Amino acid sequence: MAIKTDIADGVARIEIARPQKKNAITGAMYLALAEALDAAGRERSVRAILLHGQDDIFTAGNDLDDFRNAAQVFAERPSLRFMQALIATEKPVVAAVNGAAVGIGTTLLLHCDLVYCADNAMFAMPFVSLGLCPEFASSLLVPLNGGFRRASEKLLLGEPISPEEAVEMNIVNRILPPAEVFDYALRQARRFVGLPPDAVRTTKRLLRRAWRPIVEQAIADESRAFGDLLQGPAAKEAFSAFFERRKPDFSRFD
Repeated sequence: MAIKTDIADGVARIEIARPQKKNAITGAMYLALAEALDAAGRERSVRAILLHGQDDIFTAGNDLDDFRNAAQVFAERPSLRFMQALIATEKPVVAAVNGAAVGIGTTLLLHCDLVYCADNAMFAMPFVSLGLCPEFASSLLVPLNGGFRRASEKLLLGEPISPEEAVEMNIVNRILPPAEVFDYALRQARRFVGLPPDAVRTTKRLLRRAWRPIVEQAIADESRAFGDLLQGPAAKEAFSAFFERRKPDFSRFD
């Protein structure tokens, strides 16, 4: 199973578990993640959700093999299904990040309630270098949280984000030693077990009420643009270059 789930002591754990492929997320994995979030939301005993990878990797982002069949993959919209499930989750979502969090590995964190990372973490959103555009409302939330100038560097140039920058940009709550991240995040998730669930859900809803419609609109706008670019020549060149282990050549594109 590339997505592992477990419920214990009031916390639903959802693990991205494909380390042999650096936890690259396939369409099937997106659907499994969405189903796991939905199931945790329905389970009355669950008071919080913990999303994590392994000690050395969170996720390398989208599996580019899926993108090689762009029309079919995008038509099914498995990643959009996951996005919708995450933003619809009423229960608090805690993320524990070790190692790389690339592409959607970074953008999904913008929708979690608490995020803790290791000092070996690395965040990046290299959409433009793949001939694509930002997704998961990152074109809205990254400049909103981290400032326009810094967002331009991270989204237009795809520059990596250090753990310290991730804190400054309000992507991460706290940096911890790698061996402590998961346990700390789990303890934080378990704190919700001792709190009144209706008050937690209501507070989460109120915290997000003003900007949720704007976020949903941003996701829809980005999704349309992403789909167009995904089937365009620049993306095809970027993917071909990746699999052929060469530098892409965008010089012939306007």
